Amino acid sequence: MEDLFKGRILLAEDDSQLASVLTDTLLAEGFWVLRVADGLQAATLAGEGSFDLLLLDLTLPGQSGLEVCRQLRNRGVTLPILILTGWTDTGHKVTSLRLGADDYMTKPFEPEELLARIHAMMRRSRWVAMVDSCHLGPIEVDLLRARVTKHQQPVDLTTKELMLLQYLFSRRGCAISRTELLAEVWGYRSASTRTVDVHVATLRRKLEDDPACPAYIVTVPRAGYMIRPEPIG
Repeated sequence: MEDLFKGRILLAEDDSQLASVLTDTLLAEGFWVLRVADGLQAATLAGEGSFDLLLLDLTLPGQSGLEVCRQLRNRGVTLPILILTGWTDTGHKVTSLRLGADDYMTKPFEPEELLARIHAMMRRSRWVAMVDSCHLGPIEVDLLRARVTKHQQPVDLTTKELMLLQYLFSRRGCAISRTELLAEVWGYRSASTRTVDVHVATLRRKLEDDPACPAYIVTVPRAGYMIRPEPIG
């Protein structure tokens, strides 16, 4: 029966009114949803491997959302996690992402944006399944463990930088437009493509020997960006 749905979502939210609204929104979009109201349940169920995505409130009883996130990542659970919270300060966002959350939304939010983020994250999980590790010259990329090294030294990438790198690798050798990257990585259908340019420039500064003359992440005129195909032989 669940195979008829677009994906299986675990919703961890203790506000019953908001949980009902979110459940109705997700069901209408074609997802299968299981609601839980505390962190202990969320951590247990999310670790069982039967879900495609976890929507996680930070202020849960039993165990906080931050602790749930920390525990899951320490156990090697790679389930995509989207944080939903009323906290608006940057500190909570940064901490969530450093603990392994994939994305972060501040309440209140528009249902359309939530659904766009969910679809983008589920597509991302498919990119990881397509390619789990790869290399760019001296750069080694372990996408499953979200680890990047250059000359065996760790390279610190933000969540969005890693997502962008993942998508480029999933289409290695193909030019990808800025519009497609915005839709697939950020979940945006209409936004400034400057967002993509800034993130590509940052990736080049971190990964390329000469960012002004990139050897790996190249610009294809009038087409977009591309990771060079692997050499033959």
